[in-house]
Amino acid sequence: MSKYITRSGDRARTTTDWLDSAHSFSFGDHYDPANTHHGVLLVQNEDIVVPGQGFDTHPHAETEIVTWVLSGSLVHQDSEGHSGVIYPGLAQRMSAGRGIRHSERNDDAESPDEPVHFVQMWLMPDEHGIEPGYEQLDIAGELQPGRLVTVASGSPDHDSAIRIANRSATLSAARLSADQRVTVPTARFTHLFVTRGEVEVDGDRLAASDAVRAEGFGGSTIRATTDAEVLIWSMDARLGE
Repeated sequence: MSKYITRSGDRARTTTDWLDSAHSFSFGDHYDPANTHHGVLLVQNEDIVVPGQGFDTHPHAETEIVTWVLSGSLVHQDSEGHSGVIYPGLAQRMSAGRGIRHSERNDDAESPDEPVHFVQMWLMPDEHGIEPGYEQLDIAGELQPGRLVTVASGSPDHDSAIRIANRSATLSAARLSADQRVTVPTARFTHLFVTRGEVEVDGDRLAASDAVRAEGFGGSTIRATTDAEVLIWSMDARLGE
């Protein structure tokens, strides 16, 4: 087993008058050839967007994009006619496929004065040129404390709330009360991210926005030391395989 911990403050950041974005991997102007991906996970950005602002219409292609909102709400619209409001407890993905244009803004009329705080994750699809697509599903009722819930997967071996076009990748989430435990799923590559609270994994303490990148990490125990939430990508391939 190999394991590497990335602390919250060690991430590159992009900040503007409306955006605070922390990048787990190389992104935009922040390029590090030694930090471009883990397994098939290309991007994990933790973003805070102030009210009335956001990412105006822009293009994507050949990318699976999964968004997990921590607080507030994010309005999605795209060139294929899909629209939705993403909020905590909602599983959401957009398949850019052969090409799509979309916007993501903090302008939901239901929460006009609240920043939106979310994690966005990008993966490569197994095949290029697929039809663009969009899917969202409220899974708040399944996120009971102490359970590991499969949020998104392309694996035929996993049922999941939403499906992605990558057979080797599965995203799980767990909300934990203090001292509750869950087991890390078995996979060649694991990326574990603490979205809130504090946990302990194999003797290592992790706070909010800390992450573990590992190989052969399955079976390890995550124990919450406070109320907490974690996101876990389990991947059975690396980029290019």
